[in-house]
Amino acid sequence: MARNENQKLKLIYIMDMLYRETDEEHGITITDMINMLESHNIKAERKSLYNDIDILTEYGMDIIKKKHDRNMYYSLVSRDFELAELKLLVDAVQSSKFITVNKTNELIKKIESLTSKYEARQLQRQVYVLNRLKNINEKIYISVDVLHRAIHKGVQVTFKYTSWNVKKQLVPKYEGEIYRVSPWGLIWDDENYYLIGFDEKSQTIKHYRVDKMIELDETDIPRNGKELFERFDAASYSKKTFGMYGGDVCTVKLKVANKLAGVIIDRFGSDIMLHPDSDNEHFTVNVDVAVSEQFLGWIAGLSGNVEIVEPCHVREQFINMIKSWNKIYNVNVEEKQ
Repeated sequence: MARNENQKLKLIYIMDMLYRETDEEHGITITDMINMLESHNIKAERKSLYNDIDILTEYGMDIIKKKHDRNMYYSLVSRDFELAELKLLVDAVQSSKFITVNKTNELIKKIESLTSKYEARQLQRQVYVLNRLKNINEKIYISVDVLHRAIHKGVQVTFKYTSWNVKKQLVPKYEGEIYRVSPWGLIWDDENYYLIGFDEKSQTIKHYRVDKMIELDETDIPRNGKELFERFDAASYSKKTFGMYGGDVCTVKLKVANKLAGVIIDRFGSDIMLHPDSDNEHFTVNVDVAVSEQFLGWIAGLSGNVEIVEPCHVREQFINMIKSWNKIYNVNVEEKQ
């Protein structure tokens, strides 16, 4: 490219240099700019560069100048994202199980480009802080895009749903049955992405893990379930559904040791009512939950500090689960009298 043609790019190169080479602790001189532009076959005079900096400042770039060792240094001191915010984004990407290792590295590189090369090193160090289990399904990003597009268009989707076998393979459920669902939203729960939609076969609201969907396609069929989703509360649904495992939703009364008040509030929210028990060591609380093995296992994991008071059928379900454990571990388990 001829020198005069490159001249048109001068301002862009200067802006890029300020973004990548400077921050509050690091600056560049006019000489640095001249040398950089020369490497791109662009001739620049000091006077024109002063004018370029004024134009970029007028444009909105927060450029300051500081004198050090008889040299004037120019720095871009504010960006769309603060370093602390970028660290939060990196942590979120790292801790997301549904994001694969390759995609994690790609996203972090892109996040690094939002700050100077010096501050980017702090983000690079964080890459090795955590070593968490990551998804191996690279197609999940395509699936998420298809679902968002279908939600925007208001159409149904079809897919096959899979589960793991003992050979660690994802295999289609129900001999490859085609699911047809009206998508209404996506929930990120327990480090997984879930589609929340109206299942056309059962005519009910259901959820599906996105990384377990295969052969996902949008249709041209308008979606159903509008009446149900007009009063649907995703946060409430997530609190009721333990581990995103389904079950019949009902109100369960629990008797809980006072020391677990924080555990109950963390799980069900601060808007629930805690009623002091007569023994002053416990409280009772009514919660709406999908009664599943995961919910009952959660109760069991609280080491006898939580008792299911009612309804009777849920209490009986919990007792039967404990009795079934007795057959495995040969432990004498009796209902508390």
